[in-house]
Amino acid sequence: MTLPTPPLNQRLLSIDALRGLVILFMLLDHVRETFFLHRQVADPMNIEITDPALFFSRTLAHLCAPVFVLLTGLSAYLYGEKYQGKRDVSAFLFKRGLFLVLLEFTLVNFAWTFQLPPSVIYMQVIWAIGVSMIALAALVWLPRPVLLILGLGIIAGHNLLDNLHFAAGSMMHVPWAILHDRGWIEVGDSLRMRTSYPVLPWIGVIALGYCLGPWFTRSTPPALRQRYLLLAGSGALLGFMLLRLFNGYGEAPWASHDSAMHSVMSFFNITKYPPSLLFLALTLGVGLLLLLTFERAQQRKWISTLAVFGAAPMFFYLLHLYALKVLYLASVALFGLNQGNYFGFDSIGAVWLTAVLLAISLYLPVRWFANLKARRRDITWLKYF
Repeated sequence: MTLPTPPLNQRLLSIDALRGLVILFMLLDHVRETFFLHRQVADPMNIEITDPALFFSRTLAHLCAPVFVLLTGLSAYLYGEKYQGKRDVSAFLFKRGLFLVLLEFTLVNFAWTFQLPPSVIYMQVIWAIGVSMIALAALVWLPRPVLLILGLGIIAGHNLLDNLHFAAGSMMHVPWAILHDRGWIEVGDSLRMRTSYPVLPWIGVIALGYCLGPWFTRSTPPALRQRYLLLAGSGALLGFMLLRLFNGYGEAPWASHDSAMHSVMSFFNITKYPPSLLFLALTLGVGLLLLLTFERAQQRKWISTLAVFGAAPMFFYLLHLYALKVLYLASVALFGLNQGNYFGFDSIGAVWLTAVLLAISLYLPVRWFANLKARRRDITWLKYF
């Protein structure tokens, strides 16, 4: 029996399709982190020892977090339009944010470490989205122009804080590690926490996404919405190019190399933890232009296919993490450790192939869950996935 694709209106179809695309990029990156860990990359990457296929696979995954956080803010605005306005959206953001933080500390962290009780808790993207949602729950009460200025100010200005650090033991060490300075938090003799995703820039991104919400209301003509997306996406990419060409503010300088390929790699070698201004200008610019493309191609079948993945993002996230862990443990049991302390693939091509096969195999369960969400709106907890 063939399950129907979840019903989506035209505006939400493009949003879910973009979310689905970046989810697949995330899957690729997590396959890399599972089966290519013996050739782990730094941030920014060392282009002298990173081959181009690995570099661009990792760079492609840079789109995931910024686009997902932006769409979270945008979806929050549309949620408020659908229900009772700011009061409902604030309550939903607060409750779902807490839910995501709890999920990061439990099911997500266990999927990465398989330790119970854990010795390390990694505060990664789900944590960052959760905290950003909690922050937005308070910020939605600001007038939209004020929120827009605040979001853009955080995105553009947070790199001014890059040289501000607080030593372990300082009263500011923990809050600053959470907000901006990626590091370790010692909880006790047997537990420590890694702030992999400092949250301050992501609060700026989710605020910006919320401010884009009116572009997607029914009162905004599609042609006008597409014009806004074109201007915003092109403007962000132009800003990235100008700042990067002149080695401007917000990023380590790039350099010309004897090899044209390595020059290009140097140009696009940007910082994710925390995301620099240039990182966000590039990824959000590309994301907005992709959203424009999906707006214009909504009758294509592949848009509906991508939208299935984007309609149940948290379900997919948990499912793919546990599928990868089971695959890795099975591989170790069958083939042993063939890359030092790891089992791993010999080429990045095998990473891509595994990601494609996993996406195909996970499509049906994700579609089933997306249909369940669409059909059973009376089950409150389903909307959190």
